[in-house]
Amino acid sequence: MALKATIFKAKVQIADMDRDYYGEHQLTLARHPSETDERMMVRLLAFAHNASDLLEFTRGLSSDEEADLWQKSLSGEIDLWIEVGLPAEERLRKACNRAGRVLVYSYGRRAAPIWWQKLENQLERFDNLRIFHLAADTTEQLAQMVERNMDFSITIQDGHIWLADNDHNTEITPQIWK
Repeated sequence: MALKATIFKAKVQIADMDRDYYGEHQLTLARHPSETDERMMVRLLAFAHNASDLLEFTRGLSSDEEADLWQKSLSGEIDLWIEVGLPAEERLRKACNRAGRVLVYSYGRRAAPIWWQKLENQLERFDNLRIFHLAADTTEQLAQMVERNMDFSITIQDGHIWLADNDHNTEITPQIWK
């Protein structure tokens, strides 16, 4: 018998002063049985960092043909493709050919630097690709904030992200690797 996704609800208030975006979103996150709390929260953070009314979560781990998040134009073209974790070079090449912009939110204490060292030269050719790296300490703090029903206030300014709920306040400064 196949395991089913676990459903989480998140109310997210976003004040993104870098992009002049202010909004509130009621999100439903389906966590795949193989997905960790840390990865799910990085997906949530990626949403907040790029929030818009057209950005949406996809089937993610359940589909090889879809990003973790994407934003499509009204005519159906993929404007923004967002990957979470350490995607293969082939997957990023495919994403860069299909989407106007591709963002990767990498994380992982040991694996991420090795992944980047291995792929850095291969990914240089993609002008529409940006890679953000999140420090392990901060993603582990995000994982501790997981509840079935979450309420977050997120402020983004000068490249820094502050994420707070009733019990926690975490500052995240993504490193830009590309």
